[in-house]
Amino acid sequence: MRPAASLLVLTSLAMMPLAPASAQTTAPERYVSLDLNALQPSEGGCRLTFVVANDLATTIDRAAYEMALFDKAGVVDRLTVLDFKSLPSGKTRVSRFDLKGVDCANVGRVLINDATECTGPGTAPDACLAALETRSTSGVTFGR
Repeated sequence: MRPAASLLVLTSLAMMPLAPASAQTTAPERYVSLDLNALQPSEGGCRLTFVVANDLATTIDRAAYEMALFDKAGVVDRLTVLDFKSLPSGKTRVSRFDLKGVDCANVGRVLINDATECTGPGTAPDACLAALETRSTSGVTFGR
């Protein structure tokens, strides 16, 4: 190709409109959402209330998480496993756990240490942790 023709082709390509970024389609990210919604004193301890949503394409037959509770001084008070049981795909539910001997007023942070159970047809064993989104509307820091 001659230099003048090459320049014409390059100029034509440079002037072609580009598709806007919004026109690109990407699949929405799928997640399991845990919201530490409330901590309330209960009989001999503290009740943790979570709002749980499974936005994965598959039902999780059983999801359980090991959580560390830190006191206001930042010291680990305890490790415990909370079993959220079945989480149907596309469903949001509320789960409550009564933790004996825990003073709600002294809980400064809750940390997800690991997913100890994550089973279901078509559910990858690491999905409960890999797709996890956390938030807290309780005023206590919550995350992983």
